[in-house]
Amino acid sequence: MQPLARQLRWVIAIRLVVITSVVVPYFLLDAFTGPPAEPVLAAPEPVPEPVVRPVTLYRLAGLTYLASLVYLVLLRLLERREALQAYVQFFGDVVLITALVYVTGGLTSSFSLFYLIVVALASTLLTRQAGLTVATVAYAAYASLLLGLYFGWLPAPEAGGGSGNLLFRLLYNLTVHLLAFYAVAILASLLAGRATRAERELEAKREDLADLQVQHRDVIQSMSSGLATTDTGGRVTSLNRAGEDILRRREADLVGRPVQQIVGRERWEGIVAGGPSAGGPHRSEVEVDASGEPVFLGFTVSPLIDAAGSHRGYNVIFQDLTHWRRLEEELRMKDRMAAVGELAAGLAHEIGNPLAAISGSVQMLASPAAGDGERQKLLDILRKESRRLDRTIKGFLRFARPRDRSAAEFDVAALLAENVELLRNSEEVGARHRIELELDPPEASLVADPDQVSQVFWNVVRNALKAMPDGGTLRILGEAGDGVYRMRFRDTGSGMAEAQRANLFHPFQSFFDSGTGIGMAIVYRIVQEHGGRIDVTSAEGAGTTITVELPLGGRPAAARAGAPGDEAPADGAPADEAAGTRAAGPGAGLA
Repeated sequence: MQPLARQLRWVIAIRLVVITSVVVPYFLLDAFTGPPAEPVLAAPEPVPEPVVRPVTLYRLAGLTYLASLVYLVLLRLLERREALQAYVQFFGDVVLITALVYVTGGLTSSFSLFYLIVVALASTLLTRQAGLTVATVAYAAYASLLLGLYFGWLPAPEAGGGSGNLLFRLLYNLTVHLLAFYAVAILASLLAGRATRAERELEAKREDLADLQVQHRDVIQSMSSGLATTDTGGRVTSLNRAGEDILRRREADLVGRPVQQIVGRERWEGIVAGGPSAGGPHRSEVEVDASGEPVFLGFTVSPLIDAAGSHRGYNVIFQDLTHWRRLEEELRMKDRMAAVGELAAGLAHEIGNPLAAISGSVQMLASPAAGDGERQKLLDILRKESRRLDRTIKGFLRFARPRDRSAAEFDVAALLAENVELLRNSEEVGARHRIELELDPPEASLVADPDQVSQVFWNVVRNALKAMPDGGTLRILGEAGDGVYRMRFRDTGSGMAEAQRANLFHPFQSFFDSGTGIGMAIVYRIVQEHGGRIDVTSAEGAGTTITVELPLGGRPAAARAGAPGDEAPADGAPADEAAGTRAAGPGAGLA
């Protein structure tokens, strides 16, 4: 229910409209009706007196307007006593209506019906008792007026008191108005009570519905899975907060657009081809572009049915499976590398010893007492190729059985700066290559094997330089945060296709003519052994970014048995070169 003060303002407005509607006809009649024309031959007939003098009615209207102004002032003065203000208005209306009935004929006036309006308003706006009180006061005023006119206590009204049996009409009006006043008061209070109860029940249901809608909205927005709803035409009608985070797009940007932007056109057409009665929920997976980043989604599509059983659209529930897909790929990678590692270890064991004997014999034949120059040249080629084969075998062995990690705390930022300086002065960097280094912070402690961290550095930057044969920029960033140290290598080279990126860390997968396909596999193995992770972002013609994350606190080194690769090379190469340590600088590792 509206506040009583506002309702009283409406009553004042209605009162002004009613009195104006009563006065206007009299004003028009007085303005457009002139004096009667006098006949030329016949004697003039007597002109009856008007029913009501317009000036009297105008005074009554002015009094009503003045009373309405007083009521508005009282609303200000009695701001918190609206009930008293209501009684003042209702009793004032009774006085004004009694005056209107008096000037319009008293017993014969039809304006006594206005009493019923005041009684009904009192019963509706206040209580039944207030309505009966106003009905009693109104009946007392009306009865006093009629009795005063009948017995001559009041002067006769301008409109006259009518003719005929005045006593019968007096008794009839008093009886009818008595019944009407109290009947209207009781019925209006009953209807007002029912209307109030119905309005309260409706308001309670409206509040419950609003609470239910808020709760439903909160449940939808609190879901960890994305939820999109569509109409029957497949256009998005809503998207929850988790869906916005997964897709990196706002709900307003997707509402009204085809849902194929989320699940893919072919899959969506295949799902909805059979209509909503084609079966239960449909599950599938798809890779989508989320603001320039590939996101792998697993989604379920089910029909959206309303309470009446009608098909209103579709529900699309989806999750971001990118992280789980990467974990799955890493697990498959580990399984493959374990199998390949066993093969490489067996291969190194079977070939390593004969290779050592061959290399020793060639060295003896290459002595100064061996013979002529042509024979010496051929023997030099044999010695060079045997060393190359030995390095390849040692690379396989380092991948299969990495040497024991020597974990120590060191400044990884200083290590990167040192390696970058060596890289800039190496023969692999041409005049058209540009090397950039950014360290944040400039000093950072890391618990790891510094030699293996350097091996990761050299293998990655070699691949980056090979991807830029005509020059380009290699940007190296080192930053600490979230308990890890990130080394990000970003080149502007030729980039990789999706199939190449998927096979980057597989052994024997080289994308360059001079590579063995072991370098990046070793990088992956070292990062895994340190408890870190490696991520690759690349596209053909757009360069490659490789991010290596190592935990700052380190990971306990697992004890390993000595591998054949830890022995001294058979061809006499330095141990540092064979092991690919940091001391070897650019000569470490295999790309």
